[in-house]
Amino acid sequence: MMLLLNGRLVPADAPALLVNDRGFTLGDGLFETIKVRNGQPLRLGLHQTRLADGAAILRLALPDQTDWLEAAIHSLLQANGLKDAVLRLTLSRGPGQRGLLPPDPATPTWVLSATPVPAVPVPPVLAPARAIIARTVRRNQMSPLSRCKALSYLDNVLARMEAQDQGADDAVLLNTLDRVAETTIANIFVVGADGILVTPPVADGALPGVRRAEMLRSMVALERSISRDDLLNAREVFLTNALSVRPVVAIDDHPIGDGHPGPLGRRLSREAENE
Repeated sequence: MMLLLNGRLVPADAPALLVNDRGFTLGDGLFETIKVRNGQPLRLGLHQTRLADGAAILRLALPDQTDWLEAAIHSLLQANGLKDAVLRLTLSRGPGQRGLLPPDPATPTWVLSATPVPAVPVPPVLAPARAIIARTVRRNQMSPLSRCKALSYLDNVLARMEAQDQGADDAVLLNTLDRVAETTIANIFVVGADGILVTPPVADGALPGVRRAEMLRSMVALERSISRDDLLNAREVFLTNALSVRPVVAIDDHPIGDGHPGPLGRRLSREAENE
């Protein structure tokens, strides 16, 4: 497999980054995960918007060309002979001196890599998830980093390990006000007792996910703060990210609804797998 490093094709197993790259030493950067079907990157405009918003928060420069990411994607797919793939864009501030302050000017590093996936998913639909509410970490809704996909993901890593220790598939992250924010890898949607589909607002620490944005834009869902009780008493709960939609059937061993995937989550999961 080949990857793109600052626009240059290199073997995926070749040495690539300098040891003083701030993405490596400080987690100073951003990333995006992009789904590709039939050679087309899905929701690319939403990914580009989130990347630009995150870069503005971090004061991180993006390549000047307006179509640089789309061109890079098609170049990488062609080089690897791929039509269906998961892409990972990693953007760091680049190499820098010792210390926290970035170099001025900085020379950002970007890497685009690809993982092939089958055209027909196997299994065809993700199994429903069992989740826990994380107790080891909280989402800091006051941090500007809660609004971008920053490279430092250690809170999520710790919560995901906590879930694994309890035999669960994912962990729900509460914020400092005890409200639901998201899970370690996904936005969370809830069909409440009133039958309304809601998702936590960005102000509560929810990452502005691309599929989330699509659902809000189409008015399928509304933003509303979600309490722990709202979550446990929901009719349905499901998780969304750029790659999939996954129903949740239990949280902290408490069944959601009747303990089986609800109709909306099942339908959206099938649609996501077949897109």
